[in-house]
Amino acid sequence: IFCEVCIMDFFELIERRQSCRGYLDREVEQEKLEAVLEAARLAPSACNGQPYHLTVCRGEKAKQVAAATKGMGINGFADQAPVLLVISEVPYVKTAALGAKLKGIDYRSIDIGIVAAYITAEATVQGLGSCILGWIDENKIREICGIDSKIYSGYAFGMGIERITNLKYQVKDLRLFSENDVRFLKLFENAN
Repeated sequence: IFCEVCIMDFFELIERRQSCRGYLDREVEQEKLEAVLEAARLAPSACNGQPYHLTVCRGEKAKQVAAATKGMGINGFADQAPVLLVISEVPYVKTAALGAKLKGIDYRSIDIGIVAAYITAEATVQGLGSCILGWIDENKIREICGIDSKIYSGYAFGMGIERITNLKYQVKDLRLFSENDVRFLKLFENAN
């Protein structure tokens, strides 16, 4: 029974997680952000090397990073996110570097994919929307965040309270949708 519950919870999580392209103009609570960062810390990686660095951007810095993710009409929503996390690829630990050389595999990109999944999953658990932003101006982001020019900045994550459902249905807490409270769900029986 325990395993069935775990699997059901996981599938509920992946069914709820989606890329959010609209955020409320509200700050992300510090404890929620810390939970997301803790999930990233616990993400597995080759030789436990964690070949990445996370930079948390809020306020004006978040707006500057958001501007560096826009181009050709892409990521126009990014400046709505009150928090942007920038993930930067850093050198391997020696054991992972040796394994990568012997196998011809860049484990860092795999590890970054894993940590990205952990970040977005925990954001969902915390009731936050998130979106991985791969279209970025790496040079601008490195400059804004003070990241060494030898380090590759791979992705940014927009994170905040999802806006669309809140506005359309005037719902203050998105967690209500996942609590299976029949009284709440009946409000949407005739929604188009």
